[in-house]
Amino acid sequence: MAVNFRCAVQALVLLGCVIILSNVLCPVGAYLYNNRYAGDQVFRITPSNKEEVQVLKKLLGNIKVDLWQPNSASLIRHNATVDAHVRRNDTRGLRTRLQKEHIDFKVYISNLQKEIEKQTGHRSSRKRRSESQYDYEVYHSLEELGKRTRPYKKAVWIDCGVHAREWIGPAFCQWFVKEALHSYQYDSVMRRLMNQLNFYIMPVFNVDGYHFSWTTDRFWRKTRSKNAKYHCRGVDANRNWKVKWCEEGASSQPCDDTYCGPFPESEPEVKAVAKFLRKHKKRVKAYISIHAYAQMLLYPYSYKYATIPNFNCVESAAHNAVTALYSAYGVRYRYGPASTTLYVSSGSSMDWAYRNGIPYAFAFELRDTGYFGFLLPEALINPTCTETMRAVKTISSGLLKKCETGMHELDRERYPYL
Repeated sequence: MAVNFRCAVQALVLLGCVIILSNVLCPVGAYLYNNRYAGDQVFRITPSNKEEVQVLKKLLGNIKVDLWQPNSASLIRHNATVDAHVRRNDTRGLRTRLQKEHIDFKVYISNLQKEIEKQTGHRSSRKRRSESQYDYEVYHSLEELGKRTRPYKKAVWIDCGVHAREWIGPAFCQWFVKEALHSYQYDSVMRRLMNQLNFYIMPVFNVDGYHFSWTTDRFWRKTRSKNAKYHCRGVDANRNWKVKWCEEGASSQPCDDTYCGPFPESEPEVKAVAKFLRKHKKRVKAYISIHAYAQMLLYPYSYKYATIPNFNCVESAAHNAVTALYSAYGVRYRYGPASTTLYVSSGSSMDWAYRNGIPYAFAFELRDTGYFGFLLPEALINPTCTETMRAVKTISSGLLKKCETGMHELDRERYPYL
């Protein structure tokens, strides 16, 4: 059953002094995708020079693999790892060609179906809870998320699930709500944050895509909008924003994973959130988008190599956040401008938020760095969310301190929204 964006708006959880998240109505059984991933593998390939990069691009293009990192063949560089989901019929051929070309590789996941079943199969006895108990340490389908709304004022915005296959995102948004609810009485930092700031939490931004990733294609990334001229469906919801739309790092080809869409804000999900943030941009002081995977904390700009006006404040906030995250389990995150820390991309929500006057705009790339990729085990939900919670609380706490943001330099007459 398709889920339209009206449901997503209803699912927007608004947090203030009173935090509301309704209980799950009923658990949904596992979707095992009709065994479609049996024998599929994930390769990690590392081309060592430009010649190997060209050979690799040709090889991957011929068998049409599902690129996990980077998400476009144009972004493949020498001495940088490439994570590729390869269909079972192509694994032997690719392995043979890589060996023949002496390109370094290893198979990270030998049977993708088995790894998927660990996330969506039958729960162990530890996981079997009554319907009144909501388990924050397993992944949940769209039908299992609660819906309720609440009045709002000044806020921090957090969205999760922009890309459908990144299940750890919705898991974190739910975790944040749980922690805010449960720790308010004894955690002085959380109590101060909740008393002085409101939080808008969007647990699943890309509702149709997320639903599709549970029922049909575990590695679906885009939305599920239809294209009248092409059989391919969907748009990359993080390339569809009205800021340097469809330039470097985005594709104009509807079948590509980074397809920017037919026009800016073509996707109802993007249009609705953009409208909300425009209306409340004076109240929203920070924008945080949760993605996976790479273990990075990114800030603007994504679309160009340039220093933002309030760099010192944002850089300090990022440093403090990854330091707080590290203090939990010793997990290291890289941080910096998205264009230099990850890659150049246009039309991103983070850049759009920043260019629309939200001074602190961040995108997290949560665990891991590729061993599990998009199939982060449920056993790692707790530590991943726990450490990320520390980072988000640190960013939010920083908003209560004075810092010369320099946002007055973002003169909208000089920066038209392209």
